[in-house]
Amino acid sequence: MIAPHLLRNDLAAVCANLQRRGYSLDTATISALEKRRKEVQSECEKLRAQRNEKSRTIGIAKQNKEDASAMIAEVETINTRLTSADSDLEKIQSEFNALLLEIPNLLHDSVPDGKDESSNVEARRWSEPPQFDFTAQDHVALGEQLQLIDFPLAVKLTSARFVAMHGQIAQLHRALGQFMLNLHISQHGYREVYLPFMANTATLTGTGQLPKFEEDLFYAERDGLYLIPTAEVVVTNIVRDSIVAAEELPLKFVCHTPCFRREAGSYGRDTRGMLRQHQFEKVELVHISAPEDSYTALEELTANAEAVLQALKLPYRTVALCSGDIGFAAAKTYDIEVWLPGQDAYREISSCSNCEDFQARRMQGRMRRSGAKPEYLHTLNGSGIAVGRALIAVMENYQQADGSIVIPEVLRPYMNGAEAIRA
Repeated sequence: MIAPHLLRNDLAAVCANLQRRGYSLDTATISALEKRRKEVQSECEKLRAQRNEKSRTIGIAKQNKEDASAMIAEVETINTRLTSADSDLEKIQSEFNALLLEIPNLLHDSVPDGKDESSNVEARRWSEPPQFDFTAQDHVALGEQLQLIDFPLAVKLTSARFVAMHGQIAQLHRALGQFMLNLHISQHGYREVYLPFMANTATLTGTGQLPKFEEDLFYAERDGLYLIPTAEVVVTNIVRDSIVAAEELPLKFVCHTPCFRREAGSYGRDTRGMLRQHQFEKVELVHISAPEDSYTALEELTANAEAVLQALKLPYRTVALCSGDIGFAAAKTYDIEVWLPGQDAYREISSCSNCEDFQARRMQGRMRRSGAKPEYLHTLNGSGIAVGRALIAVMENYQQADGSIVIPEVLRPYMNGAEAIRA
């Protein structure tokens, strides 16, 4: 969440920043809550002062063996009023905190303005899309011709927006995840973590999925647990309710998990194939940083994700998301979009974000410099990368005229040396 003092002391600037997102802040409610808070807090302070003064007077009276019963009764009345006022103050603060949890992050000044993805700004591009002397097919046609991707089976077993993979396609999917993990650990300095695929309410609130995006989550009501929509949720919460020593920073974690999303707001979008599913796998990168280092860390994290595509020799472009397309918790985001010949378009395969202290405030994740008070950490996350979409990209970019798929060289050691997938 954004810093409460900004709402109290610089509401106009907060409104202007959020308007860049197209978000209209409920200033009337905030102002009314703040007015009530000040009034009740002033009343609490006044009552405490009265109680302290009466208590001192009672002490003197008792020392002088005077009757203090009337003053004791007054203190009891003050205590009753103070208890009520404290309760009111707690309710006001609870309302304020609930409102804070619904407000998106403030945008970094470098984020370009725009209403939607059409205003995203390309930062760089790597390699050129392949030129085929035949009509390119998408991953669905390729996989079905090879009889290694089976959507009807997935529907029979579960429902739509799931996939069943067989043989070398299943092996290639597994190879991609293992390759990404090894790359990030051996070359980029990440520490691998294996964490639960389910999370409690506090964990999802910490990274911003709750309460706002509950409809997109799968919930096991009997257990009070949610299936994670991304490993970012559990990995970032490693530092929840913690104070990290400054000399331990940065912390860099990599985690490979399945991800589960209802895709409640995507009705009718990408219904063909594996692009948008309820279950998919992702290798996630998380940086925990000191505030002054977080934008350098964002560039590093994004470059680490790009390195996966470069190693796979997949054409891509990196774009800075505009104010109207950026995520709820992010202050700045780069999307990496891989070229998909089957769609004749670049499609997102990784999103790399600096959330600054937005998540850390929700999680109470802090750092301490030597001799200083604790301060909030900055958190960053990015896909390094989405495994299913990488599989799609490899299949479509490495397809051959006969329907076979060449296996990228870096993946062949994970595929028992195989050079291609053929029917």
